[in-house]
Amino acid sequence: MSDKQAIRNLYFRQGMTISAISRQLNFDPRTVTKIIDQEDWNTPAPRKRAPVPSILDPYKPTIDAWLEADRQARRKQRHTARRVYDRLCKEMNCSVSYRTIAAYVTQKRQELFGNQAAFIPLEHPAGEAQVDFGEADMRERGVLKTGFYLNVSYPHSNGGYFQLFYGQNLECVMEGLLAIFSHVGGVATKLWFDNLKPVVIKILRGGERNLSERFARFQEHHRFDTTFCNPDAGHEKGNVEGKVGYHRRNALVPIPEFDDLAAFNQQLLEWGDEDQLRQHYRKDAIIAELFAADRQSFLPLPSTPFDTGRYETVRTDGYGKFTIDGKYTYSTSPQTVRAEVIVRLSAFDVRITDRDGKFIVSHARLYGERRQEAMDWLPYLTQLSRRPGAYKYSGIPALLPPLVQEFLSACDRNRRKETLQVLAQITGQTDFPTATAALLEALKRGADDADSIIALFRRMTEIPLDFSCFSLPDSIPAQRELQPDLAVYSSFLPQGGEKH
Repeated sequence: MSDKQAIRNLYFRQGMTISAISRQLNFDPRTVTKIIDQEDWNTPAPRKRAPVPSILDPYKPTIDAWLEADRQARRKQRHTARRVYDRLCKEMNCSVSYRTIAAYVTQKRQELFGNQAAFIPLEHPAGEAQVDFGEADMRERGVLKTGFYLNVSYPHSNGGYFQLFYGQNLECVMEGLLAIFSHVGGVATKLWFDNLKPVVIKILRGGERNLSERFARFQEHHRFDTTFCNPDAGHEKGNVEGKVGYHRRNALVPIPEFDDLAAFNQQLLEWGDEDQLRQHYRKDAIIAELFAADRQSFLPLPSTPFDTGRYETVRTDGYGKFTIDGKYTYSTSPQTVRAEVIVRLSAFDVRITDRDGKFIVSHARLYGERRQEAMDWLPYLTQLSRRPGAYKYSGIPALLPPLVQEFLSACDRNRRKETLQVLAQITGQTDFPTATAALLEALKRGADDADSIIALFRRMTEIPLDFSCFSLPDSIPAQRELQPDLAVYSSFLPQGGEKH
């Protein structure tokens, strides 16, 4: 083709004669003339192959009729290639191999039902990311739970990170993104999503989306763009679709076990760093090297942190409880019975304050399909001390050491009331573990009255005085530190301190 282009260039663009071109390029003048006069430059069409008779030809009309009838049947009740083969063998004594029949069934089905839509390869500039959830089991403090993990992949480099959650709500989406953005040091320029319900309220004509107000605020705060896949078109974000499976196989097998999900999520971010030390599946580079280009394209993290919490103002019932989302009930305190409280829900906890912003109590956030209740009995401890008869029906016994449980169960009403009042008093001054420790120490020493418990509490929590700030004048001589010999006092006891 290059010789032909040279001939036509010399003739049409440089004005040389056919004979001159023939002498310069050493071509026959007739060949030069033919190339100059050529008008059709289409690539010659490939020769069509003549149809080859097939051993399956006698059976094709029957197969075609069966598959044509399938168009009116349910998808799960249509002929498979195996079913076609079995029927031909049984009804028509067909001796054609299964592979030949299966190949024809596949071809004919594509003609009848249409080929699957071809995927369009997409190029992603550095700095863009794709987002999707996956589902996996996890074992927290020995309890098996079903959780979800938010995956963020960077198609340019094939880097990826993920975070584990108990649900797939908007708080999980935003907190997962923030954790990953903070870890990598920047915000992706564009995020690709499918139509996550917490993010997309409604799909409009023309492909536009109505986003939830809180996510729209999150987007504007971090200044990234969004692209949403067409419905049932997950391949449009195929990189993260693959990452969901990759993360499950390589980081969540076997089932992960941990005591603290927050600490485990930090380990997962570090795992994402280590995973970048492998070779890119297509490009001739290490993923970490390519991710450096992603990082250079990131938007800066905003100077003002974004509050991902969801706030609601609710009214408690006669027990000081309220219900969120129709099935999750949380306790507050006796002081907020039938009162309005402000609730902040994050991905992991529920924090409750009164209308003035004073903290009341917090709970781990509840997840799952069934109705559940989170009850914190400590705010009810003072109320319980006034009604000691309700002690054994409350959740307080389960919070106490066995020795303390045995003691309170054996107490009469007055002693139990007195002890619970002391527990409530010390808890109010410090915390419940300190109050429990003081009571346990008193019982070990054989003292179970209120004054002894309070005295032991004060001794346990006493802060030593620091006299280093005081200086003495030079006129006062230094004194030798007194080291008393307490054994002397034992001599005053009968038989040198031995008990009779």
